[in-house]
Amino acid sequence: MSAVGDRISVIANTRIAGAGREVLPDDGPVDVIIAGGAIADIAPAGALEVRGESIDADGAWLVPGLWDHHVHVVQWALVAQREPLGHATSAAHAARVMGEAPVLADGRRIGTGFRDALWPDAPSLDVLDAATGGIPTYLINADVHSVWLNTAALRREGHEPDGIGMLREEPAFEISRRLNLVDPVVSDALVRRMAQDAAARGVVGLVDLDMAWNEEAWARRTAAGFDALRVEFGIYPAMLDRAIAEGMRTGDAARGGVGDLARVGSLKVITDGSLGTRTAACSHSYPGDPYNHGLLTVDPGTLVDLMTRATGSGLSCAIHAIGDVANSHALDAFAISGAWGTIEHAQLVAHADIPRFSRLGVGASVQPEHALDDRDMTDSIWAQQTALAYPLRSLADTGANLLFGSDAPVSALDPWAAMAAAVFRTRDGREPWRPEQGVDAAIALAASTHGGSAAGSRIEVGATADLALISHDPLSATEAELRGMGARATLVAGRITHIV
Repeated sequence: MSAVGDRISVIANTRIAGAGREVLPDDGPVDVIIAGGAIADIAPAGALEVRGESIDADGAWLVPGLWDHHVHVVQWALVAQREPLGHATSAAHAARVMGEAPVLADGRRIGTGFRDALWPDAPSLDVLDAATGGIPTYLINADVHSVWLNTAALRREGHEPDGIGMLREEPAFEISRRLNLVDPVVSDALVRRMAQDAAARGVVGLVDLDMAWNEEAWARRTAAGFDALRVEFGIYPAMLDRAIAEGMRTGDAARGGVGDLARVGSLKVITDGSLGTRTAACSHSYPGDPYNHGLLTVDPGTLVDLMTRATGSGLSCAIHAIGDVANSHALDAFAISGAWGTIEHAQLVAHADIPRFSRLGVGASVQPEHALDDRDMTDSIWAQQTALAYPLRSLADTGANLLFGSDAPVSALDPWAAMAAAVFRTRDGREPWRPEQGVDAAIALAASTHGGSAAGSRIEVGATADLALISHDPLSATEAELRGMGARATLVAGRITHIV
């Protein structure tokens, strides 16, 4: 019986789904031969003698290993210790939940996942203090762009109470950074558990965009034996000078670690806010607030400078842009700087900007589940916007490279949920939302692999054996089948990281 850590020579009696399937003579079972961490041969089942460690797929489907292209790893891992607030229907409800939440070892209560944009009441210190008393209490918005603190937490963090306790954008990010600074013994154990859960979904890699010096953390983890996933980690503007001075380039292995699973990723720049916090930079104002068009948190000139410096030093760029104004500026910056990389989120895009993604070679790193999480807010808060909201099909039709992710903890790290959202544009039995922006299953699957929809991973001779064995053909699966999908086995370079 094969086990995690074993190196596999043959996946027998499997059927191939996704890129590579089109060159096979039929959909019949095949044996996939693996040698040196790569696919060495694909032959009709039983045609070749099986040697070495094997997995009998018994007709199950084989897909390229999946990637989540946008994860905040430590913050997602720490969700296991934090009080969920996604069900809170009002500020008063959220405060009551936190008043009953467990106190962590450091003396704080931390909740995560609230969405206040459609609450009937406004957050206030009086409400939160009455429910939580003198225990420092923090409520992190689902979009992570705002944090609601009680008086004790505000004073602990060096802020004077203002009657509300809501911090937004950079002050909120600073609170999250502080909350994420737990003992590495604790956080690394939670990251290992997170990685095991991801592998159980067929995930072989992720892009880590934690707001920290990530190389050090991943070197430490791989040196301690972490080998469940491939990782590409981001670098933030405050750390760009250090990265350039130390000669870091996109694709380099993390220094000080073991192996090459952890690699340098992109410069990550956050250029505007979010829909839920009503700070995404948009061409039209927010309802009831005619002077609020959101905000640009990095001005266009500074963005071009950052991207030019990164590009000249061999770093790709991942630019957070949610509102249409932010997306226009980000695309302009790619054009001016000659940078390569992605726009992260691309939730509201001007019609004229849709084809620019493909023309400029800029990937659209998008999170399909956000469309369903935000559908009611979009229909309300962005009702007057004239740009396209969550334009997956429009981007795909113009040749843009889609790369799917979760933005965990904003939504759960689950590529099958992302695929279901992208294809069916619905969840929980509701009518499909803007179904004309759905994409077909083949695009969704490719977008959930390392290369994205335009250059996704393939199952073919010579390809790295990053693979997942699953129970249903994802190209014909129902929404329920996609959302319920798990992996029977997951392999990274032919080594088992998950098996049942």
